[in-house]
Amino acid sequence: MSVDRYFRISERGSTFAREIRGGFATFFTMAYILVLNPIILGSAKDKFGHQLDAVQLTTATALVAAVMTIIMGVGGNLPLALAAGLGLNAVVAFQIAPLMSWDDAMGLVVLEGLLICVLVVTGLREAVMHAIPQPLKQAISVGIGLFIAFIGFVDAGFVSRIPDAANTTVPVQLGGTGALTGWPILVFCLGVLLTIGLLARKVKGAILISIVTMTVLAMVINSIADIKSWGLTTPQWPDKIVDTPDFGLLGHFSLFGSFSAPGVGIVTVVLLIFTLILSDFFDTMGTVVGISAEAGLLDEEGKVPNLGRVLLIDGAAAVAGGAASASSATSYIESAAGVGEGARTGFSNLITGGLFALALFLTPLLTIVPLQAAAPALVAVGFLMMTQVKHIDWDRYDIAIPAFLTIAVMPFTYSITNGIGAGFLAYVVIKVVLGKAKEIHWLLWAASALFLVYFAIDPIEQVLGAK
Repeated sequence: MSVDRYFRISERGSTFAREIRGGFATFFTMAYILVLNPIILGSAKDKFGHQLDAVQLTTATALVAAVMTIIMGVGGNLPLALAAGLGLNAVVAFQIAPLMSWDDAMGLVVLEGLLICVLVVTGLREAVMHAIPQPLKQAISVGIGLFIAFIGFVDAGFVSRIPDAANTTVPVQLGGTGALTGWPILVFCLGVLLTIGLLARKVKGAILISIVTMTVLAMVINSIADIKSWGLTTPQWPDKIVDTPDFGLLGHFSLFGSFSAPGVGIVTVVLLIFTLILSDFFDTMGTVVGISAEAGLLDEEGKVPNLGRVLLIDGAAAVAGGAASASSATSYIESAAGVGEGARTGFSNLITGGLFALALFLTPLLTIVPLQAAAPALVAVGFLMMTQVKHIDWDRYDIAIPAFLTIAVMPFTYSITNGIGAGFLAYVVIKVVLGKAKEIHWLLWAASALFLVYFAIDPIEQVLGAK
């Protein structure tokens, strides 16, 4: 069987060149995780004051991303890359680890992943996705588009949070001081203009061309200008190109250790697992639907191809992330950058996964792309995903209001899960108010009930004495 036929490249209207460009674009827009995940996990201490080694965390992060992205490409045939999930790693580092040892905390992540796999095998996870009305799926895609565009603006420093000391109710501002200052911001702004110009001209490889061009420009600027900081990644030629990976964290987890951890309690452990599962479950759901919709891969009923396998691989990624001490791995919305470059199949994952594998040894070389050079891709892809808003019937309030809340809450709360929850709850409430409760799928009732618990988790913990 040919590679083209196996991945259905021609069938999906793609080419090897597009898939390769898409693989590179996806990697460069999410390569920051190689820097950010070690910073988040490495900066936290467990209950006993232990910290994880940064070099070992980098290796674990790259390894899990490489293996699971390739498995998703071969098994799921979607242009969907996976790596340690942002938000999930923060929960592990700052909410779970302080209550127990790192081994116990990573064991909880493995347990969460196993439970998600059970939900997939029983068909429940796939059934929930099929139960979502098509307009809500479209709203999820649009919301994700705004969300990742916002991520791009924030990562580049074009938008920043106003310090609490400012005593203002305005949460964000232009630049770091209310104005655009510094060379890094200029690189981002030029990158956005270059990207949208190339897209408007329908230039092949527009996003990748922009990333590479802006990285070169950033390296030139960094060499001649006095710049305090570029953020996580400085665009300069590294002292060494090859670095030795350290696999010391692999296998360091205790599956049920958290249940016997002193001073924690079974109720607390169960609530922690519930939080991880719900965030992972619906973040992935939104990402898979959004990426598939943007790639034009949804069928007439809005279903994702090979959904069962895709969800099972995503659940297995959570297990792999915990087992490697890299935190729960999940599908990355930055994969939309690859889709924007024309990727339509899992072949692009072979490129992205291969680059993560190279990063095990070439981390100094592959992490010279500053966020200011990669972030314009997220802004551009945000526009591309936003175009799906035209398919929503805004004259039907029972659809329009839940769709609006889904779209608005994602960027405003910096969470895909929160947006989906708001949309689900609004959909159920409005259908009931209009006397159309029979139109609500029972799985949407169940999911909405879970989201009620999710949003009310703090008072529930207080009532149950877990806080």
